[in-house]
Formats: sequence, C-alpha cells, structure tokens
Amino acid sequence: MNAPAGPVVVLATNNAKKLVELRRVMAEAAPTVTVWGLGDVDPYPEPAETETSFAANAILKARACTEATGLPALADDSGIAVDILNGMPGVRSARWAGPECDDEANNALLLRQLADVEPARRGAQFRCAMAFTMPGAEPVVQEGSMPGQVVTVPAGAGGFGYDPLFRADGETVTTAELSPDRKDEISHRGKAIRAIVPIVVAALTTEA
Repeated sequence: MNAPAGPVVVLATNNAKKLVELRRVMAEAAPTVTVWGLGDVDPYPEPAETETSFAANAILKARACTEATGLPALADDSGIAVDILNGMPGVRSARWAGPECDDEANNALLLRQLADVEPARRGAQFRCAMAFTMPGAEPVVQEGSMPGQVVTVPAGAGGFGYDPLFRADGETVTTAELSPDRKDEISHRGKAIRAIVPIVVAALTTEA
C-alpha cells in the first residue's frame, strides 16, 4: 500500500473489531495519523505471546512489527482478570478454552468456572497494555483498566471477547450493550490508547 501524506503507524493486529475500535479512538484524538493494520503491510511471522504480563506481550508484538516493516507500530495485549480466579484468565484470555477456540468457547468456559459463584464475589477487571515502538527507540507502554463484574447470563451483540459477560462498575448493561462512544470513554483499551496517542503524535511529528 502506498503511504499517505501524513504520519503512519501500524497497529499490529488481525482482529478486525479491535482495529475498528482503536482506529475510532485514534481518529478522534489524532485525525492526521493514519492507522494501518497487519493487512496493510507485507506479511511477516508474528511472535507467539509467550510473556507473563500484558505489557511484555504488547512490546513483543509491537517490536516485531517495527522490525519487519521499518514503521512505527502500536500493539496491545488485553484481557479479563477475575478476582476469584486469582487474576486469570489474564494474559491467556484469548486462549482460555484452548488455542483454537473462539470467543464463544472462552465465554462458555468462564461461565462454567463461575457457575456456583454468587454475584458479590464475581468481581473482575478488563486490563490493557498498549505499546508503541519506533526504529532505534525504546518502547513506550501505557495501560488502562476497567473494573466491574462477570454477569451470570451473557447479553449484547456489540464488542467482542468477553464483552457480553462483563458489566463495568456504574453501568447497568454489559460492555457488549454499550454504545461505541460510551465504551471508548470507559474501556481499558480506550484509556490506554488515549494515554499513548499524545506520545505517538509527538514522536511522529518530531520524526517528520
């Protein structure tokens, strides 16, 4: 793909819904920055998410993208941490029911694991770490979290991942039932991307 006139940053993901969500937040905060996904660059071997923290996995993915493309890159790692499960699924959120399983299977497994847990003990939080890398520069990481609880019955068709199972503190509906604007405002990913956008914009402007 030909580079646009303004700055470009590659979001190292093949998750279409995540790309749409992050592009929406970035476009509002920094409309001059074009966000590409992995489908916009030449394919390269993506690293396995082998680290034990969201931040380390995010750096791993962003660094691999920058090394392969020569472009500034953003990558996030995020998931749900359930209190009664000692913070799990955590970094294994996307693979909780197995490496080949989908969101539906992951959600079903989590509901089974919490089947006998009363609402007062179903506390959890969504967490996100967003990493930004550039050639020749140290990675920068910003994080965001959204506390709440796991509901007993999934609801809502919006969002992705565990959104149908999670109700944020102060909300009456699940994250999957929130409007995109409201979700961006309170979500872990929205907080992380808004925190890192000024850093990205400053770096790309200085580079230009």
